[in-house]
Amino acid sequence: MKGSTGSMARQAISKVPEVTMGFWVIKVAATTLGETGGDWVSMSLNLGYLIGSAIFLALFVGLVAAQVNARAFHRFLYWGTIVATTTLGTTLADFADRSLGIGYPGGTAVVVTLLVLSLAIWYRSEGTVSVQSVVTAKAEWFYWITILFSQTLGTALGDWVAGDDRGGLGLGYEYGAMLFGAGLIVVAALYFWTRVSRTALFWAAFILTRPLGATLGDFLDKPVAQGGLHISRLYASAILLVFIVVCIVLVPKRAAARETAV
Repeated sequence: MKGSTGSMARQAISKVPEVTMGFWVIKVAATTLGETGGDWVSMSLNLGYLIGSAIFLALFVGLVAAQVNARAFHRFLYWGTIVATTTLGTTLADFADRSLGIGYPGGTAVVVTLLVLSLAIWYRSEGTVSVQSVVTAKAEWFYWITILFSQTLGTALGDWVAGDDRGGLGLGYEYGAMLFGAGLIVVAALYFWTRVSRTALFWAAFILTRPLGATLGDFLDKPVAQGGLHISRLYASAILLVFIVVCIVLVPKRAAARETAV
């Protein structure tokens, strides 16, 4: 019986994609869409951060439930869920930074704490936070909650670095994007030329791509006077959505192999 259980565990199906260059291209585009899309709902439609967060929370829970109940890897379902985490992360971070009045440093500190707790509880429960371990419903929920906090952190961190109000560092969107891009280059160098934990590098890259996307999103839709291109949030979101769909269709996507280290 024990051998049978072990065999079933080995045969468990992963419903998250293989981590390739295409994965990261779509991830950055999805995080940028999360910024423009989240701002469009909460700001352009004047729904506010709280109502916007409630809308995206319902979408997030529904998509995660569908992802957990799926019997195989579905690329559009997976990336739809990723986009839901990015839009929800945007409105949650903005709600904390602005509506609660704790500023960018305070919002960043809160989300960092939540992210660390999520990873710690996941590790304590499962013994690993590797993507390759996401083959059970319990691990999937841990995975998606951790992703949500990492996306929220990215928004808060990106706004903190780029913004010049609410305690922001005032580097601007272009320099903010360059800073986070440099961080990703460092992570890539560690991946190719060191033996640093692949799991740790994956989560570092996942977190850094969110503020990169946040600053790129702000760069697209903010006024020219504030260092942006002043493209409509709706149009920017539509362009990004088309780009993501094209990438999903054209870039080969396979489920992550459980035996492969990240």
